Amino acid sequence: MKLLIRPRINANKRNSDIFLFAFIRVHLRLILCSAALTSCGYHVAGKADLVPKTVHTIAIPPFGNITTRYKLTDHLPEAISREFITRTRYQIVNDQNQADAVLRGAIVNYVAYPTTVDQQTGRASGLQVNVTLQITLTERATGKVIYTRPSYEVHQRYELSINANTYFEESDAALDRLARDVARDLVTSILENF
Repeated sequence: MKLLIRPRINANKRNSDIFLFAFIRVHLRLILCSAALTSCGYHVAGKADLVPKTVHTIAIPPFGNITTRYKLTDHLPEAISREFITRTRYQIVNDQNQADAVLRGAIVNYVAYPTTVDQQTGRASGLQVNVTLQITLTERATGKVIYTRPSYEVHQRYELSINANTYFEESDAALDRLARDVARDLVTSILENF
């Protein structure tokens, strides 16, 4: 009769082998994930700046207007200038000849229509304003278009007072809100390449 003698396996060695295998498996997964994320073009949004590094000053001349609503042309350049000053490193200058880039805009359509009507008086109590703009940011020295948005639509809704004694003209406040919204969106689009 033959006796089979099994060699004894050290329990400590077996535990260290299991630990080593788990360690390698976890690190291999991390390496594969990081390789996949970096190779597919993944990047954090908001890091792609459209504006060349040579641009330090921007001129924003008065906007053109082919509509009958004249006040919006005053509100828009002012709000966009304020947004550039508060959120960016660019200086806003008045003279286009001293600027590195020029932001030009035009209001090409303005439509306001009632959204709600008072049942008792038949008067509109809410209005929707739709505005279409053309925006172009151009490098002055080269004439290269840095950013363009040929059909930029914005919307603003506001309420009208029905009572004649407490009537308050809300359209100027609505145009201010619209100008701030356009400025915020436009500067974000230029800076973050959206």
